Amino acid sequence: MMHVIELSGYGDPAVMQLVELAKPEVAADEVLIEVAAAGVNRPDIIQRKGHYPAPPGASPILGLEVAGTVVAVGEAVRRWRMGDRVCALTNGGGYAEYAAVAEGQCLPIPAGFSEVEAAALPENFFTVWTNVFDRAKLQSGETLLIHGGSSGIGTTAIQLAYHMGARVFATAGSEEKCTACETLGAERAVNYRAEDFVQVVRETTGDHGADVILDMVGGDYIDRNISVAAYDGRIVNIAYQRGAKVQVNMLPVMLKRLILTGSTLRHRTAQVKADIAHALEARVWPLIATGKVRPQIAAQFPLEQVAEAHRLLEAGKVIGKIVLTL
Repeated sequence: MMHVIELSGYGDPAVMQLVELAKPEVAADEVLIEVAAAGVNRPDIIQRKGHYPAPPGASPILGLEVAGTVVAVGEAVRRWRMGDRVCALTNGGGYAEYAAVAEGQCLPIPAGFSEVEAAALPENFFTVWTNVFDRAKLQSGETLLIHGGSSGIGTTAIQLAYHMGARVFATAGSEEKCTACETLGAERAVNYRAEDFVQVVRETTGDHGADVILDMVGGDYIDRNISVAAYDGRIVNIAYQRGAKVQVNMLPVMLKRLILTGSTLRHRTAQVKADIAHALEARVWPLIATGKVRPQIAAQFPLEQVAEAHRLLEAGKVIGKIVLTL
């Protein structure tokens, strides 16, 4: 048996309850991880509210990333052995003492990293890599605009883009958050409560605009993104906190030759996720090893205080990631 956070229904954080369930079975291509820490992400909140169901065959338990020790391996697993320290992108099931994860979705915990730090890596780094560097193909010397720059994804994107040679701008909701973004590598962070990011980015870039925009806001930001995008720009949406349904004037999209795209990660195949993991280990893990890139940990909570962790994330006052410890 194991302790796990189970939903008693859908709604506010009080629906999450600590219960005992059987440990997950391990498929041939999976490893069983004894979880030491699990990341908390906004998709967890959306699932808790009943709007983001687990994919077919995935665990309905919340939690999309974990770090810990391999304690069992499936018969087809080749890389991992019992006792290996790993972090992993899960398809669900992270808020538990044990999680079964496909072999290809695991990565070694970087040397010198605690499990708490490692648990803050998979969801953000997989998401940023596949959207900013794979789909949007950000290149050295280009300009990246990140909305939600102080979030876990935002702080990850700032660091990776900066160290890949891009010029980085970000938006955030307070001066403290803007300062944090600039400390991590943003040339200019815009407090969206006091300034217009379209005007600031245009003026600072000599009216060039942003070659790539990573947006998790949506709503009225969509037209503003089109306005501030450079010619041949790429706009990637990964969430819609202000709404997904808007009216868009497509004329500037045509005139600027823009690409409007987006993606979700959870429903993609194990092979796609394994390919992303391989790219991260080759391109990003060396940056982590040298200390150039590190996850920003905002707060830690024991598993049984998961409701407090969700409330803090929903309040929008954190810089970086919240992690559950077991």
